[in-house]
Amino acid sequence: MIRVDHTHVLSTFHQYKSAAAPRVKKGLVLMICTALEIHAELEEEIFYPAIQEIDEGEDLLGDSQAEHQEMKRLIVLLRQMEPEARDYDETLHALMSNVLHHVADEETVVLPAAERLLGERLGELGAQMTKRRLELVVPRSGEIAFNIGRAVSGNKAALWMAALAAAGCLIWAGPSRETWRGRRAIKHIP
Repeated sequence: MIRVDHTHVLSTFHQYKSAAAPRVKKGLVLMICTALEIHAELEEEIFYPAIQEIDEGEDLLGDSQAEHQEMKRLIVLLRQMEPEARDYDETLHALMSNVLHHVADEETVVLPAAERLLGERLGELGAQMTKRRLELVVPRSGEIAFNIGRAVSGNKAALWMAALAAAGCLIWAGPSRETWRGRRAIKHIP
């Protein structure tokens, strides 16, 4: 799950173009910020405590928590700025640099150690993180869909997909899964 999050945010970084329309830039930046906020919260609440429990003096997390703090500082700045601001692109590039360094550390040190030391607990941690992700994403699904809509720059098909994705999140937060089983139109929601 952590690796998938890394791939997703790195992919979104690659979509960002300094010359893009301000609305597209803002949508992408807010998508990045939201994804990083949720990812950091999952790591801080669930994954990092599990690593600290099994850390045998290796200091596996290293600067991870300090990197999260810097990332959060940059996110606050970006959320307060408009795309037309002189230092908007530079602030995003600083965030990108911070995240790239953080991802490299996690992918080469922390995750291999977790796989080695946590073993069978990884499935349990993944389930906890999945449950918590839903708790964090569902209340923000409207915001997420709106920012996807901004980022796609007028592509009507992509806007419809974003709206459907948001609706799926809202439906999932509603009645229990069993209630929906008999309804053909929603039967395919996992």
